[in-house]
Amino acid sequence: MEHKRITSEIRVYDSIQDLPKPAQELMRAAIGIKTDAYSPYSDFQVGAAIRLANGEIIKGNNQENSSYPAGLCAERVALFYASANFPDQSVDMMALTASPIDAPNDQPVPPCGSCRQVIAEYEYKFKKPMEIFFMGDRGKVLAVESIKTLLPLAFDRSFLK
Repeated sequence: MEHKRITSEIRVYDSIQDLPKPAQELMRAAIGIKTDAYSPYSDFQVGAAIRLANGEIIKGNNQENSSYPAGLCAERVALFYASANFPDQSVDMMALTASPIDAPNDQPVPPCGSCRQVIAEYEYKFKKPMEIFFMGDRGKVLAVESIKTLLPLAFDRSFLK
């Protein structure tokens, strides 16, 4: 039997001000859209912003529904909009921020499992990693070079052939 070790490297920034300028701009866009989230059931707001290869910034926020599975996370709202409107543009970078409506959150919130799988699909589609920055509504920001850091051994279309 063989053993393999999977390791992850995550960068930790003390605040938005410590991020590279392009990531600061994207995180501010995510923060700006977060408060418009439709989250009457969870009272948990998420904002996402992505930068496409052509420089376009696309924003999304979580959209809940009383039939819970019918809602969408902020990451998927932004990615699906980008894919529908800019189908040939890869995503260079994503920024996420999340917190309860009435409570501060200084814990960085990564993408959920479903969003990780969708992000992996877009990395596979364009054969290009997507840098991801995520935070609560204040404090430290975590960053990864690719979703593969957060979702090693991801399922993709190569298994379907």
